[in-house]
Amino acid sequence: MTAGGDRLTHLDAEGQARMVDVSAKAETRRRAVARADLVCRPETLALVLAGKTPKGAVIQTAELAGVMGAKRTSDLIPLCHPLPLSKATVSVSIDQSLPGFRIEAETITVGVTGVEMEALTAASVAGLTLYDMLKAVDRSMRLDGLRLVLKTGGASGEWRSEDEPTP
Repeated sequence: MTAGGDRLTHLDAEGQARMVDVSAKAETRRRAVARADLVCRPETLALVLAGKTPKGAVIQTAELAGVMGAKRTSDLIPLCHPLPLSKATVSVSIDQSLPGFRIEAETITVGVTGVEMEALTAASVAGLTLYDMLKAVDRSMRLDGLRLVLKTGGASGEWRSEDEPTP
């Protein structure tokens, strides 16, 4: 739906899926932040903390994979516009209380459409990379709570999740 919630923008008058025409929109600086959690067993987290994982530097690899995922979003999401990203960062931190990993992705562009999908893709690819690198020791892991927490720019301005601390 649009920011006002009155229509689905990726459907034409006949109800067919379409890429939205953004050619008349003004370029603005656009930023999005997304988060996700990868929950694992405490023993899995202990292996990561001890540097004894079978596939090496899992956090650094997941962060890099997330950035690469952000850059390929339009290849994965059929109606997503390809965007020149000005910035894409992914931060993975250990959270003993989960137990697991907190993932935060930030994307920025100057353009005519937002970067929410790029941030969400970055966070999910980072989580999936962690899963892939740790599945040999823990197949019970789960990727939880993928969500957008901030978006700025464009005609609709700023949106913040009410359930999240300010990024």
